[in-house]
Amino acid sequence: MQMLEWARDDISNVAGELSLLSGLVMWATTYPGIRRKMFELFLYTHYLYILFMVFFIFHVGISFACLMLPGFYLFLVDRFLRFLQSRQRVRLVSARILPCDTVELNFSKNPRLSYNPTSILFINVPSISGLQWHPFTITSNSNLEPEKLSVLIKGGGSWTRKLHQMLSSPSSIDRLEVSVEGPYGPASTHFLRHDQLVMVSGGSGIAPLISIIRELIFASTTYKCKTPEVILVCAFKKSSELTMLDLLLPISGSPSDISKLQLKIEAFVTREKGPTTDSSKTPRAIWFNPHATDAPISAILGPNSWLWLGAIISSSFIIFLIIIGLITGYYIYPTDQNTEGGFPLAFRSFLNMLVICICIAMTASAAVLWNKKQNARDVKQIQNVEGPTPAGSPQPWVYRADRELESVPHQSLFQAINVHYGERPDLKKILFECKGSSVGVLASGPKMMRHGIANICSSGLADNLHFESISFTW
Repeated sequence: MQMLEWARDDISNVAGELSLLSGLVMWATTYPGIRRKMFELFLYTHYLYILFMVFFIFHVGISFACLMLPGFYLFLVDRFLRFLQSRQRVRLVSARILPCDTVELNFSKNPRLSYNPTSILFINVPSISGLQWHPFTITSNSNLEPEKLSVLIKGGGSWTRKLHQMLSSPSSIDRLEVSVEGPYGPASTHFLRHDQLVMVSGGSGIAPLISIIRELIFASTTYKCKTPEVILVCAFKKSSELTMLDLLLPISGSPSDISKLQLKIEAFVTREKGPTTDSSKTPRAIWFNPHATDAPISAILGPNSWLWLGAIISSSFIIFLIIIGLITGYYIYPTDQNTEGGFPLAFRSFLNMLVICICIAMTASAAVLWNKKQNARDVKQIQNVEGPTPAGSPQPWVYRADRELESVPHQSLFQAINVHYGERPDLKKILFECKGSSVGVLASGPKMMRHGIANICSSGLADNLHFESISFTW
């Protein structure tokens, strides 16, 4: 019977059992086979973290739970800020549809929003699923494209396939409601410190490398500085996936002179012996008609986000200490002294959790509203990044991407591409032929590929190779 006991002023066994059960369910669904094949099950069961934390605090009491308060407090602040950002529908301007079940979504962005290459963005499309949020790699560059943010989405699971079918259907939609969280990414990058960059990708692993190349394009055209020689080695299963190389250049409207970048692309198509000639499968783009309430993607706390975040954490915690001190002095302590059995331990824990949540919600909401006013002023100055949809067309404007292939940037790009059919790249030969004093080796793709490249770089046969793994799987 002790297992079913919920003590008034001691450890609650029932709360501990419920917390343990919630944790075991979450743990069971984290196995890669379940997480990748049944993502919805993995996602929905992890909402049990709320029950896990609440019943854990009920079980041990608020005094012992304070040992993990710093981490738990920061998590609540981050979670609430992400919730506030996700309430806003963002302005989806266009989509570039590739024949390899891949889509590039192009959003309008606040020019004050800055992010580094290899950053990711969480995306939610309510018409597909109101609860599912998926992280995708940002392919755009905040310097090269100050008013646009792009992400690459490769069809793999049910969610991505539904999105691709929705956008590629003959009756193209006029507007797509989208919410985002982020972007999130590294605080700094160090690609320019190398004499030479060798970037190796497999399949959709090219996505984070696109953002790096666009950053190098910006550095070479704007700063006129010396950029490292770049060798991009990309492996694809089918020749239709070669169209992902089109994404190395922005869709339009950006100064993307790739000719100033020392770029060499070695593309390998492993499952085909030669190019296919299916002219019906060409990249195309769709322009949407965003709603007036759709806002450009902005930093939830503005450009000075670290200062605002510090203000939220410190002020909310000070308010929490003041309020909980008053409640303890004028309510909990008198009740504890005048009531037989004392103040209920579970209710004390509940009051502490409630006050923490209220303090975080108040301070975070105030900070977000303050920055939202500034973002609203910026929105008035932002024009539609790709221009308006052609007049008189009630449907989204669709054009063939091959119309742009005659431009100088595209000519420079295609001159840099060397395609190999029916073979895999000899990575050991490619890497050992690099003679630069400092060669940065970036690998993005399947785990086996990244491990193989890491073994080559750490073999000791070449001391100029500096390996870095870019993992984009969640």
